Amino acid sequence: MMTTHESSNNLRFLLPELIWLESEHFDVARNLSQQVIGEFQQWQAYLNVLATLGFSQWLHQHLPEQNIHQDNQIIDNFNHLQLGEFKFYLIVTEHLLDELVIIPEDRIIKPSSVAHIYVIIEVLEEQAGIIIRGILRYDQLISYRDRMNLPPRNSCYQIPLVEFDTEPNHILFYCRFLSAQMIPLPQTETINNTENLPQLLANAKTKLSQWLQGIFPDEWQLIDTLINPEVNLALSTRTNVETIKRGKILNLGMQLGSYPVVMLVNIQAQPEEKLRVSIQLHPTAGAKFLRPNLKLTLLSKAGKLLCEVTSRSHDSYIQLNPFHGDKGKQFSVEVSLDIIKIRESFEL
Repeated sequence: MMTTHESSNNLRFLLPELIWLESEHFDVARNLSQQVIGEFQQWQAYLNVLATLGFSQWLHQHLPEQNIHQDNQIIDNFNHLQLGEFKFYLIVTEHLLDELVIIPEDRIIKPSSVAHIYVIIEVLEEQAGIIIRGILRYDQLISYRDRMNLPPRNSCYQIPLVEFDTEPNHILFYCRFLSAQMIPLPQTETINNTENLPQLLANAKTKLSQWLQGIFPDEWQLIDTLINPEVNLALSTRTNVETIKRGKILNLGMQLGSYPVVMLVNIQAQPEEKLRVSIQLHPTAGAKFLRPNLKLTLLSKAGKLLCEVTSRSHDSYIQLNPFHGDKGKQFSVEVSLDIIKIRESFEL
């Protein structure tokens, strides 16, 4: 078995392999990073794309017989790449200066985000190349975390750089001679009791047309005491008197401590038995701003993403684009922060 814990400090003085980037890699990185909002996030997305394209090219050169899959349509997933059965997660950095490697918690515990091998990639943009600085298998990563009883900090794990194997050719060894099943990953839990599933969904659904008849579930309350009084007053002056507004407190505090937010739903009757719906997310009355990176997502009945908005610093609330629909139409709205998600189901 290979020894992986060599001193990274010593190996920094060796000349690592520079994997050259092509001009089209930079074009793709520039185009895709334009989808990202925020200067810092845009730069990191740019680096992520360069790292993934360069690493993909390196894999293809050494293992041309194996298929590489990378979803190049979703910028948020650009750190993920799959070669055959092996999943990779790329930890991309511009300068490898720290002795600790930061890995988001959900990339280690969320079944859809974990990988067999975690790879540190340093992007040297001015030299038009990347360097593979270290690799760590998932089982080794989990073993270290459990052995050290390592807690997450700010939703991230800090793994010592010395725990990473500095020999990139070991990636090729794993992919050629090791079965991916030898590095077991957590699996997504599935609900096998299909008989109970429709009942559970039906119970959780909020029928908005009933609000026109004055029928409200207990959890949907008047907004007066739920959100900031100044915002409440502003909403009252902007919205039509025929609009019905109700709010529900959602607690995103499963792993963050208590963090309640308020989902505010406005409905208005329209001709031909249609409803106009507007949905917002507010901090509770005790807070002035939402946390940044909170996502409010509108999903179809089948789970297709229809609209999404993300909070920034100092957003007092965020809102989905208002929409119209016929009575009986079903949809859901998801509130998410990092790995925590809460979904509300509705029927017009």
